Amino acid sequence: QVQLAESGGGLVETGGSLRLSCVASGSVFTNNIMGWYRQTPGKQREKVATITSGGTIDYGDSVEDRFTISRNNPKNTIWLQMNSLKPEDTGVYYCFSKVFGTARYYWGQGTEVTVSS
Repeated sequence: QVQLAESGGGLVETGGSLRLSCVASGSVFTNNIMGWYRQTPGKQREKVATITSGGTIDYGDSVEDRFTISRNNPKNTIWLQMNSLKPEDTGVYYCFSKVFGTARYYWGQGTEVTVSS
């Protein structure tokens, strides 16, 4: 199985920055997609950003041009650099990993991001 360890959440002011990290360990396969979803009470869980093992990136519309996702394949680690944060970015951010060709998702415990107005 795969374990995901997230870190980097916290409290920031509007316009500030945070960097989240997620480290995958265990039975990690090379051909995968990893990324971040976020959850806010009263809203559907939404995609923030994803990145494949080949480097293909996809951002959610609400974070385009403000967030940057990256990864280090040998260490099975991804980062999410969040700039120009807004109160609507507040939520719990969950890291996920999925092997190509499977329906099994692995999820981290989540890291909380709070942006004050």
